[in-house]
Amino acid sequence: MSGRARRRRSRRLASFQHDMAPEILPGTLIKDPEAARSVIQLMAYGPDGFIEQELSGPAEAKTALGKWPNLWINVDGLANTEVVSQFGSMFGLHELALEDVLSVQQRSKVEQYGDQLFIVTRMASLENGHPETEQLSLFLGKDFVLTFQERPGGDCLNPVRDRIRRGWGQIRQTGADYLVYALIDAVVDGYFPVLEDLGDRLDNLEDEILDRAGKRTPASVHDIKRGILIVRRAIWPLRDAINVLCRDANPLIGEQARIYMRDCYDHALRLMDLVETYREIGSDLMDLYLTSVSNRMNEVMKVLTIITTLFIPPTFIAGVYGMNFNPAKSPLNMPELEWYFGYPFALTLMAAVVIALTFYLRSRGWIATGEVAAPLPSASDKGLPRQ
Repeated sequence: MSGRARRRRSRRLASFQHDMAPEILPGTLIKDPEAARSVIQLMAYGPDGFIEQELSGPAEAKTALGKWPNLWINVDGLANTEVVSQFGSMFGLHELALEDVLSVQQRSKVEQYGDQLFIVTRMASLENGHPETEQLSLFLGKDFVLTFQERPGGDCLNPVRDRIRRGWGQIRQTGADYLVYALIDAVVDGYFPVLEDLGDRLDNLEDEILDRAGKRTPASVHDIKRGILIVRRAIWPLRDAINVLCRDANPLIGEQARIYMRDCYDHALRLMDLVETYREIGSDLMDLYLTSVSNRMNEVMKVLTIITTLFIPPTFIAGVYGMNFNPAKSPLNMPELEWYFGYPFALTLMAAVVIALTFYLRSRGWIATGEVAAPLPSASDKGLPRQ
């Protein structure tokens, strides 16, 4: 399903929920009929090892409860609301948080529900060259992390899984709060390849505009600006959510994890700087395109005007000698028609006028003299950094 189709589907679901709001109690789990099938993955680990397996249902997760220092359960796909409900009952999750899990157009946020922390983030990816975001909901408890993804088929969390499998770093020696940091950090880092692709497309589009813009150029600029807007809408609240985790003391997040969260917040600020820079470059590219089109139109009009100007005197002379006055009636009626060199005289007069007019236009600088025209200013020439 394309990104636009997915957004239209989400808007229809949101509209349905809004229309049915008076009849639906808060906390009611509403199933999206087009949601992907739920796939449950479990990773339990500690300093001495780990286990990883795919579960057929939430009941199988009970066997790992209390046996490992940290438990990470990930659910890909939200088609089965019963799975969400059972995990909610198993871990005592708040019904309003479970409702937000199934409502996949949430902004990034952090909410406290008793002894649990509910965090919403958005993962970025490229689908057919277009940026798209996917909701990732996290529940942090004392010794567990429960995540819900909007759809299966790959995510940006594989680096975290590899660190757990290989025991890299300190992830096995730390608690569930460090796992939440690692997951959020992976989400933030997942935006950099998307923005790098947008930056490359902006550079290529700038070269295209400076070289020879086509009819599809405005659509390409608009497409990139739309992608930047999608990323910006996701990063802006994500930055605020990470700031809450860094700033506000919480018993579920230790001091060490908060220190690492500050580094994650710094990455989010870098992302915001890149997004704002690309937004300005995108706007400047549209101005550059309009300027380029206007300059080319001016050049065309200039050439046509010069051609017209050069041919006006010969046309006037030809019109004069094309008048049907009879020289036999009066010696004043076009005596040149009786000359032996009358026709060569008329052609010579036309050529002389054109040559004289050409020299005059060149002396005024209205006709190019072979000098190379100054190139159009690029986006980087206007003080904007190129990434």
